[in-house]
Amino acid sequence: MHRLLTTLSLFCLLAIGVFAQDKAAPITDKVKNFVSYPGYFHFYWDEKEGKVWLEVDKLDTEVLYVNGMTAGVGSNDIGLDRNQLGGERIVKFVRVGPKLLLQQPNYDYRAVSDNKDERQSVAEAFATSVLWGFRIEAEENGKVLIDFTPFLLRDAHGVANRLRQARQGNYSADASRSAIYLERTKNFPKNSEFEATVTFTGDPQGEYIRSVTPTADAVTVRLHHSLVELPDNQYKPRVFDPRAGYFVMSYKDYATPFETQLVQRLITRHRLEKKDPKAAISDPVEPIIYYLDRGAPEPIRSALIEGASWWNQAFEAAGYRNAFQVKVLPPDADPMDVRYNVINWVHRATRGWSYGSSVVDPRTGEIIKGHVLLGSLRDRQDFLIAQGLVTAYENGTNPDPRPKEMALARLRQLSAHEVGHTLGLAHNYIASSINRSSVMDYPHPNITLDSKGEMDFSKAYEVGIGAWDKRSILYGYQDFPADVDEKTGLNKIISDNIKMGQLFLSDSDARPAYSAHPSTHLWDGGTSAIDELRRMNKVRAVALSKFSEKNIPVGAPMGMLESVLVPLYLMQRYQVEAVSKIVGGVNYTYAVRGDGQPTNEMVSDTLQRQAVTALLETIDPAYLTIPERVIQLIPPPAEGYSRDREMFKIHTGLTFDPIGAAESAANNTLDFLLNPQRLARVIEQHARDPKHMSIVQLLDRVFISIRQKAGSNEYHQELSRMVEKVALQKLLELAGDRRIMQQVSAAALLKVMQLQNEYGGPKGAVGNMVNGADYKAHARYCQQQIEEFLSQPSAYKVAESPSLPDGSPIGCGIDY
Repeated sequence: MHRLLTTLSLFCLLAIGVFAQDKAAPITDKVKNFVSYPGYFHFYWDEKEGKVWLEVDKLDTEVLYVNGMTAGVGSNDIGLDRNQLGGERIVKFVRVGPKLLLQQPNYDYRAVSDNKDERQSVAEAFATSVLWGFRIEAEENGKVLIDFTPFLLRDAHGVANRLRQARQGNYSADASRSAIYLERTKNFPKNSEFEATVTFTGDPQGEYIRSVTPTADAVTVRLHHSLVELPDNQYKPRVFDPRAGYFVMSYKDYATPFETQLVQRLITRHRLEKKDPKAAISDPVEPIIYYLDRGAPEPIRSALIEGASWWNQAFEAAGYRNAFQVKVLPPDADPMDVRYNVINWVHRATRGWSYGSSVVDPRTGEIIKGHVLLGSLRDRQDFLIAQGLVTAYENGTNPDPRPKEMALARLRQLSAHEVGHTLGLAHNYIASSINRSSVMDYPHPNITLDSKGEMDFSKAYEVGIGAWDKRSILYGYQDFPADVDEKTGLNKIISDNIKMGQLFLSDSDARPAYSAHPSTHLWDGGTSAIDELRRMNKVRAVALSKFSEKNIPVGAPMGMLESVLVPLYLMQRYQVEAVSKIVGGVNYTYAVRGDGQPTNEMVSDTLQRQAVTALLETIDPAYLTIPERVIQLIPPPAEGYSRDREMFKIHTGLTFDPIGAAESAANNTLDFLLNPQRLARVIEQHARDPKHMSIVQLLDRVFISIRQKAGSNEYHQELSRMVEKVALQKLLELAGDRRIMQQVSAAALLKVMQLQNEYGGPKGAVGNMVNGADYKAHARYCQQQIEEFLSQPSAYKVAESPSLPDGSPIGCGIDY
């Protein structure tokens, strides 16, 4: 009996001990030796263990969680940049017994209703996401303490996945080589900021990652996390209109009547209110302030501030005084801090795009933080474009000032463009054809010839905000007085835009090679794409005629001339794409019922035929010829230098290849002209109106033009033969492609059969062609390609032409 009581006593003592261990200790006891960081979420730093402990006093309260990358990888191709935003999510901490779950509600599906049951039915119908689970380590007075460190050291930015997608290797976060970065871990009344050094280890498989890391099997970056108080409910969302030029934030509202739209669409914009809404001009309650990265040097810093500041012109036109301001980021400010709208100056190993992104409240579309990333090599690209147009180093090593001035002018425009995105504005790619009416287009530099035939850079880029930009800011930021119906006021802004000829067409209408709108494109110019192409061709011809060793500085390897020649020789590349959209083109707008705008109008047959003529001029041997004296100037790359993707692709081993350069240019023109979707529209339009050019007529015209332009010059004849081979390759691709419109393939096949008869004729070609050995070889080769294709169409592989050197964003990279 005594032994039994002793055993029971021991069991009770153990149970009491276990219970005591299970019960969470008070927070004050747990953190007494830690460094305290009071703020929005009070947290503590445990120096001994290298841990961040988070005190959660806002259970079941929605907050905004934002992640990003502070220190990046430095490769444009990989796409992991310094100060890059990740995603924003509404989250809440939910307690379940000893666990704390970080849960993300699903705001894509809602019931905007006063009925609790209706809201709950939608909330339960769609999945939520639990982003992380924590063990409660201490608690006190309704607050709980968790170890936040594992959450901060994880791959929150998707770095490993991005490296894998870029085919750079399989990596994963290594906790043993990762730690909290205390310098950027801070606390404020309405936001808590955390940062961690995270190392990814793995097997490097690509050159991109090897080129930007000191040891490629260990990639160390810094990741940032923010917990932010959500804005109050005083912000009034503004309805999206596809004609207004804004990004859309949408969700499905299941509380709407079934006869109305389920999807609700709002624009994204900053909160901006007049102190006096009735006043024509008023100061704002709170201005929108953007801060420039202190890492941007002069004169770049001043150019970026000036360009971004142009937006104040638009806000003034909308009735605000000093509503938009640009300043240099204070020394103690963190660019990832959500309290600051920031213009970041970002370095990469190679040139690349710039970006304008935002932290947006997922509930309303309110922009909480504007965040711009500007690629620092952009100024060098624009300098290079101008460098090829003038004898930039006529005085030896001191460059002509005009290329630098043009590069700075482009940086002003670029700064304004990317800030525009962070104000909520989308690209407007029709603006260049409407008197360059928006900085939200991608403009090609408008270099002209003066009365003496000399290069004039004075109109290269517009100065100031455009007419469209003012109209779009008016729609998004007009503060209507209480006695003005907002819907009526917004509709009037749109109808006035239409009357003024201020239109909006964006990415889906400009970027695809097959896009159809005749006036919507990237890097184009002019109210008439055809006239602009011919004007640019004149500028190109003048620059080529004067191209010399004076286009590079004294002491630079002569092989550098090729890099300067590339953007000059291919000056037409983007305007060619613009002109091609006239062929099979369709004039339309983002029309809504009742506004009277065009919806589906064929471009006139006359204009389409003129576009074909202009495009064929760019594959004329005389146009493709690089002058002999220029060819003789360019040796292979010197020791210590090498060919790169910014240079022409060549067939000749090491030496400069003028025919390869011409082939890439011709391939570019024919690729756009003979695009299968474009040819399908040609067929459709001819079927609807037989007066319109048919596909058979178009294909005949291409080959007739190629052969008529051969001439007697042997260099030109070789270029003509090369262009004809490229055109034949396009035909064979079309004839054998089962994914495209069948009648396009049928027309291509008909032309192939006709060419087969011509190549196999008594002279090996049509009667008026030169019948020398070179042409006989050409004709026999073409005939054999056709025979191989006809024998096994599905197995036939078309010979690939050299691709163009990298282009977008326009220009190339060069370094002395």
